[in-house]
Amino acid sequence: MTAKTGLKYMVYYAERLHVEAAVFAGQLIESGAVGRVFHVDGFGPHRIGDPASRPDWFFIKEKYGGILCDIGSHQVEQFLFYTGAKDADVLYSGCANYAHPDFPGLDDFGEMVLMGDNGATAHLRVDWFTPDGLSTWGDGRTFIEGTDGYIELRKYVDIGRNDGVGNHVYLVNGDGEQYFDVNGKVGYPFFGELILDCINRTENAMTQEHAFKAAELSVRAQMAADSRHI
Repeated sequence: MTAKTGLKYMVYYAERLHVEAAVFAGQLIESGAVGRVFHVDGFGPHRIGDPASRPDWFFIKEKYGGILCDIGSHQVEQFLFYTGAKDADVLYSGCANYAHPDFPGLDDFGEMVLMGDNGATAHLRVDWFTPDGLSTWGDGRTFIEGTDGYIELRKYVDIGRNDGVGNHVYLVNGDGEQYFDVNGKVGYPFFGELILDCINRTENAMTQEHAFKAAELSVRAQMAADSRHI
C-alpha cells in the first residue's frame, strides 16, 4: 500500500530513536569503532506501576498484541539497525505471565533469539518487572559485540551512581577502555530527517523496508511465543 500510494508508514521506535546513547552507538559503529557487529543483547525492562492507571486494552492481548509486539519491537529494530541485517529468522521466542494472575491476558515477560540474514544474532529480553526502588522506569541496556570491540549502553540509569540520569556509553576496543556521557550532547536526528523525507519523498531517516521488517519480526516472534507459553 505504501508503494502504491507514496504514503509513509513509520513507527516511533523510541528506544533507539529517542535515546542519545543509542544514537551515539550507531555513530560509533558507522565509524568502525568495533568492526563488524555480529551479536546484540537487548534488555528492555519496564515498570508497570499501578494497574488501575492503565487502560483496559493494556491487559487484553488481542488489543495490545503481546509483549514481544509491544516493547519487544523496539529491541528487534535495534538489532536490525546495529547489525545491518535486512531480515532474520526467529530461532526461539517465549512469553509468560509470572506475577499477574488477575490479568491473564498480560505477558509480563518475553524473550526471543534471532539470526539475521547476514549471520548476526541477538538475544532480546523484555518485561514488566522494574522494581519500585529504581530511580527511573526501566534499566534499559544494550550490549553490542563486534569483531574489533564491544559497546555497552546504559540508557536510562547507571544504577547506584547517578539517580536516574541516563545516556552512558562504554566502549572497549583496540584503543582501550572508554566511557562517554552523551546526555544532552548528541540529539535526535531522526525527527528532522523524517520531516525532510516526507517533504522530499526520500528515505534517509528510516527505510520503509526497515520499519516494516522490525514490526513483522516482532509479530512472528509473538506468534511463536504464544504457541509455547512458558
